[in-house]
Amino acid sequence: MSQIPTKDQILAWISENPTQTAKRDIAKAFGIKGAARIDLKRLLKELEAEGHLEKRKKTFREAGSLPPVTVLEILEPDSDGDLFARPLEGRFEEAPKILFLTRPGEGAVGAGDRVLARLTGVEGQDHAYEARLIRRIGRGAQKLLGVFRETSEGGRIVPIDKGSDKEWLVARDATGGARDGELVEAEQAGPKGRLGLPRARITQRLGDPSGPRAVSLIAIHQHGIPDEFPDEVIAEAERLKPAPLGEREDLRGLPFVTIDPSDARDHDDACFAHPDDTPGNDGGHVLWVAIADVAHYVTPGTALDREARKRGNSSYFPDRVVPMLPERLSADLCSLHEGVARPVIAVRMVVDAQGNKISHRFTRAMITSRASLSYEEVQAAQDGQPNDRCAALSDEVIAPLYAGYAALKRARSTRQPLDLDLPERKIVLSEEGEVVSIALKERFDAHRLIEEFMVLANVAAAEELIRLRRPLLFRVHEEPSVEKLDALREVAEASGFQLAKGQVLHTKHLNRLLAQAEGTDFDELLNITTLRSMQQAYYAPENYGHFGLALRNYAHFTSPIRRYSDLIVHRALVSGHRWGNDGLSAEEIEGLAETAQHISETERRSMAAERDTTDRYLAAYLSERVGNEFGGRISGVTRFGLFVKLDETGADGLIPIRTLGREFFHFDAQSQTLMGSETGLTLGVGQRVTVRLAEAVPVTGGLMLELLSVDDKALPGGRVTRGRGGPKGRGKPPGRKGPKARVGDAKAKRKVTRKRK
Repeated sequence: MSQIPTKDQILAWISENPTQTAKRDIAKAFGIKGAARIDLKRLLKELEAEGHLEKRKKTFREAGSLPPVTVLEILEPDSDGDLFARPLEGRFEEAPKILFLTRPGEGAVGAGDRVLARLTGVEGQDHAYEARLIRRIGRGAQKLLGVFRETSEGGRIVPIDKGSDKEWLVARDATGGARDGELVEAEQAGPKGRLGLPRARITQRLGDPSGPRAVSLIAIHQHGIPDEFPDEVIAEAERLKPAPLGEREDLRGLPFVTIDPSDARDHDDACFAHPDDTPGNDGGHVLWVAIADVAHYVTPGTALDREARKRGNSSYFPDRVVPMLPERLSADLCSLHEGVARPVIAVRMVVDAQGNKISHRFTRAMITSRASLSYEEVQAAQDGQPNDRCAALSDEVIAPLYAGYAALKRARSTRQPLDLDLPERKIVLSEEGEVVSIALKERFDAHRLIEEFMVLANVAAAEELIRLRRPLLFRVHEEPSVEKLDALREVAEASGFQLAKGQVLHTKHLNRLLAQAEGTDFDELLNITTLRSMQQAYYAPENYGHFGLALRNYAHFTSPIRRYSDLIVHRALVSGHRWGNDGLSAEEIEGLAETAQHISETERRSMAAERDTTDRYLAAYLSERVGNEFGGRISGVTRFGLFVKLDETGADGLIPIRTLGREFFHFDAQSQTLMGSETGLTLGVGQRVTVRLAEAVPVTGGLMLELLSVDDKALPGGRVTRGRGGPKGRGKPPGRKGPKARVGDAKAKRKVTRKRK
C-alpha cells in the first residue's frame, strides 16, 4: 500500500501489532517511502496530540467508551492486592473502572506507571474493562510546583526550584480556578514542542506560598512525599487492639526507661543496664535495648504495610512530621509510654570491661517503661543536678547506663569509627510558624549514650540474622571513591593539613585529619568536606559493610516506627526464632532487592525535602537582612561561582562568578579554585570571606551574595562589581603578580591569561 493510511488504520495496526509501533515499522507496513514519510509523521504527531498514542490528550471514540488501545495510569493496589488503572484521556463524570491483568514474565508495574494497554469490555463484573499490557511508557506526567501568575490567555507557572527559570503556560480551561500569586501543583499537559514554553495543567491549589506554614508543604509536594493516609489505612489502624502478654517473655519488672528529645511524641526504644555478675567478666555490663514490636501490628500484605512501604520512612520538618505510620500506632500502640505495658522485641547484650560484645540474646517480650526522660534531664542527673523524677532513678537506672556507655566508649576508641563533629542547627519557630532564631543544638553524653546502645543493638541484629541464615536488609556504607578522596585531600592541603596517599583508607586516617583541624578556623570546614566525601549509605540484601562506623555487620533494627527497613529486620527475627506467623513472608523475601532500592530512594527523597525546607526557612529568616555583611567560609567552587557557608546561621549562599569583577576567572577542577587572569586572585575552598547579602528568596530558598574581602584583605581594585560591563579598560584592576596559590598544585600556581578580542 503506497497510499497514506487513515488514522483509524494506523490505530488498528498498533492494536494488532503491539511490538511493531515505531514510525519505521508503520511506514514499512503501509509501504510509505520518500516524501510521504512527512505526511505520516504529521499524522502520528496529530495522533499524539489527540491522545491516541503515547502522549495523547484526546481520542476519537463513541461517547462513554474507551478505544481498544489506550494509555492508562496504574493506581495503588486495592485491599485484595488487585491493580486497577485510570484512563488518561477523555472527561468522565465517573471514570470507568479498569482491572489491569498481568501475564507471567511481563515484570512488575507500580502505582504511577503509565502503560499502553489493550482493553476488553466485560459485563457482570464490578469493573467495566480488563486491560493487558502492550508496552510501558514510563512514569506519570511530569509534576511541577510553582506560583501561578494570571494572564489574559490563562496564566503561567513560575517554578520555585532553585536554579530553574523555565516557566510553563497554562490554558484558560486548565487553571483549576487558581488565583494570581497562589502556590499550585500542576502536571505537564500535552507533548513538549521544540519551540515555545511547555504547557501545564493545574491539579491542586496550595494557597499562599509566603505563608509560614507553606514552607514544609512546598517541600512535601515538590518531592512527592505522601502526607495523607488513605481511609482504609486509618480504619485498619483504628481497629487494632493492644497486644496481650501471651507467650512473650515478661520483662515488666525491669526498670527500662526511654530517653528522647524533650518535644518527642513517640518513644520507640527503651534501655536498661546493670553490672554483669558472671564470673570471669569483671567490670563487664549487661545492656538491654527494647524496641517497639511494630511487626505485631503491621503485618505483610495489609493496607498498613503497603502504605508504610510506600512511604519508606518518616520525614521530619521544623513545623511538622510526616509519619510512616498513622498516629494510632506511632503515638499510641507502638510508643513505649511511661507506666504502660507495651510489646517489644528486646536484645540482652553482655559486654566486657572494654566494651566488646561477648554475647547477645533476642526475645519477644513485654515491658513497662519506668519513665519517659529527656536528654537534658538525664544529663543533668548524671552531672549531679537531678530533678525530682531523676533523683529516684539515679542509682538504679541512670548511673548503670553511663557505666555501660563508658565501656562502649572504650570499644569505640579502639574501633575508630568516623568521628565527625558537625554543629547541628535548630530552626526555632513561633506559634505562627515564623522563624524566631537559628540555634545550635546542644549535644550531651546522654545523646551519645543512646547512640552507642542503638549501634550495638543494630550490630547484634545483623549478626543474629546471619547466624540464623535469614535474609535481611543490611545498612551499607561503602568507602569513598578515589575522586572524592582526591578532592578532600586538595581541601586539606589548601587548609594546611595532610591526608596521606598510597594506603588502604581506614576511618582512623580521616579521624587523624579531623584531629589536626580541631580547634582551628578550619574545623567545621574539614568536617563538612569529609562528610561530603563519603558515599551515601543505602539498604541492600547483600552485606558490604559499614565504612563510616567501621563495622562489618550492620542492620537497622532500632526504629521500626519510622523506618521500613527496621520493620523488615524485625520480621526476619520473628521468622528466624519462630515467634509467630507475622514474620517475613516468602513474597517479601523474593522482593527484598526491590524493597531495598525503593526505601533507599524514599530516604533520599526525605533528606532532600528536609534540606530544601531548611534552606527556605533560612532564606525567610535572612530576607529582612538583605544588605547586611556576614562572615563565612568558601565551601564550594564551581565554574559559575563560589558557595559560602555563613558563620552565624550555617546557611549556604552563592557568589555568581559574574559579580567577581571584570577579569576572566579560570576554574581548576583539580585544585577546586578560581584564579583571576589579570590580578592572580586565587579563590579556593576553606578561605575566610566577608560577604554582603544581596538577595534572599524564601520561596526557592536561594541566597545570593557579594564578595567583599578574602582572608580579611580587600579585593584587588577595591570594590565589587556587578559584571564585566563598562568601557574597555575603565575600572580595570591594576595588573600585579598574583599571590601564590595555597594548594601545592602546579596548575593552580600558574597564572592564566586570556586575550581580549
